[in-house]
This record gives sequence, structure tokens and C-alpha cells, in this order.
Amino acid sequence: MNILAIESSCDETAVAVVKDGRTVLADAIASQADMHAIYGGVVPEIASRKHIEAIAGLADQALTQAGVTKADIDAVAVTYAPGLIGALLVGVNFAKSVAYGLGVPIVPVHHVRGHIAANYIAHPDLEPPFVCLCVSGGNTLIVDVQDYTEMKIMGATRDDAAGECFDKVARVLGIGYPGGAPMDRLAQGGDDKRYELPRAHVAGAPLDMSFSGLKTAVLNLAHNAVQRGETLDLPGLAASFAAAVSDTLVPRVMEAAGRTGYGKIAVAGGVAANSRIRADLERACQASGNKLYLPPLHLCGDNGAMIGCQGYYEYLAGVRGDWSLNAYATRNIGKG
Repeated sequence: MNILAIESSCDETAVAVVKDGRTVLADAIASQADMHAIYGGVVPEIASRKHIEAIAGLADQALTQAGVTKADIDAVAVTYAPGLIGALLVGVNFAKSVAYGLGVPIVPVHHVRGHIAANYIAHPDLEPPFVCLCVSGGNTLIVDVQDYTEMKIMGATRDDAAGECFDKVARVLGIGYPGGAPMDRLAQGGDDKRYELPRAHVAGAPLDMSFSGLKTAVLNLAHNAVQRGETLDLPGLAASFAAAVSDTLVPRVMEAAGRTGYGKIAVAGGVAANSRIRADLERACQASGNKLYLPPLHLCGDNGAMIGCQGYYEYLAGVRGDWSLNAYATRNIGKG
């Protein structure tokens, strides 16, 4: 079964062709990161316009790369939530027009479910149930993946997403956007105990997280240093920040894994590329006996392949959209 998959939830336009859920025949991506870097973050209106400009050409490119024709497509999968509403609407409406023109079903896919599914592409042996830590610019969740389309949130951030904090800290330190990769590079060799940063706890909710206090602490450090004419140890600050984020994430996902007893932990989303978090999870899983599934770096960010993979399992579960399918800026992962 060949699925044409479309992803446009933020600032990457992506179209992929995925066969039988786990074989990626093509994955074409047009990134807008350089354009938004001028503004220090994604400008929604610009993102939407750039999706419109890129999406049709990417679809043709993906079909050519995959070596298939339009007649070989059996269904169209599309990210419909969550994300920037204007950006999502571009993908959803394009997907509806393609599905209508080809006379095939349209399958709506939750963006975070797609990130989880990236692990199925990378690890053919991975099957539910397992616990997944989902960390990106828009979401930070601990998810009980009970089956391919049955999921339950065990813990979540109460405020900022971890990826959003990386971006905002990177911006105030003047090291670029998006912030994840440059912060990771800067932290290499830095002293992770150079700065004392907070690790928040949510009373009565041991698996929930909060990152706003950590972000504010770093911003205050930076602003105070400017006011006093002091020079910050940037590698040390980046390393201390990464350690604080990891110390918030890793113990909670390990506790969640202990509660379920599945013995399997996966990680998904853009922040899954962070070297400190990956290393800490590897050590924790070796100590606990849990098997760890990490996506390769090229599958951590937004891509169409992950939507095609999850779209396949949603299709098998009977999920279908109709011509009234809409986009949603927010949507619980349990609703598909």
C-alpha cells in the first residue's frame, strides 16, 4: 500500500511516499529555517505562504523520487493537528484536493503521533506497547503507546515545551535559530555544573514538568551579566541548561516506564536529537534494563515519512477524513 503523506504544521513543508507503513520510498522536505532565523522565530503568516509556494512541487518531486505515479497512490495522509493553524490548513486543503482528484481516502494524522511513528521506520522490530518521550518545540509529553492508534498521556509540561526553551535561550544568547543544534554544539566541552539552574517539580503530579522557571533563570542570568558588564561562560551555560532539561525529562520517563513495565522506551521529536538527553537516557536504560529506541537525527525533526508511517496504521484502524476535514491548532494525542 502506497501512502502520499503531507506535513506542514510549522516551518517545514514535507511530502513523502511510504509503502506499507515502514518503507520510505521518498521524503522531500523544504525547510524555511533560514528565512525565519532573521526574526528569531517562526512568523506564522510567512510560514503559510511558503507552504503554498512549495507544496505542489514537493509532491511531484516525491512521486518522482519514489518511482511511482499518481495512479499508484492508495491513500493520502496529512497532519491536521496540532501546529500553526494557517500552516496546517495549507497541508489539509492540498491533501483533500489530491485525495479527491485521485479518488482515494484521506487519513488525518496527529503530528505527535507521527513523531512517535518515526521510530517504526528506524526500528523494524519496535512494536507497541512502549513508553515514548515526545520532546519538540511545541510539545513535551510522556506517552503510553498502548497500540499503534491507542495512546494515553502519562505526563506533560504545564507551561513551555522543552524545545521552545532551547530556542528562546539560544536567541537571547545570540547563537541562532532554531536553537537546538547550536546549543548542543556550544555545550560540548562546557562545564555542566558551571551555573546552578532550577529543576521544577509539580506538586501532586510527579510525571508532569515545567520549564518556564528554567527559561526565566537563564534569561535573568544573561540580562544581569549585560547590566554588570560581565562575560558569560557560554559553553558552561549551554551545558548547564542541557543538564537541567535532561534532569527534568529522564527521571520522569524512567518512572513512567517502571509503572507500565513494558521494558521499552522510545524518544521522538526535534529535541530527541540533543546529545545530552540521548546519552543520559542510554545510561538510565542500561542501568534499568529497559530497551531504548532512539530515532536517527534525520527523523527527529518534522518530515513526511513519519506521517505516512502513522497514516498507514490509522488507515488500518479505519480512520478516515471527509471533505469537511479541518485543521486544529491544539488537539489531544488521544483523539488521533
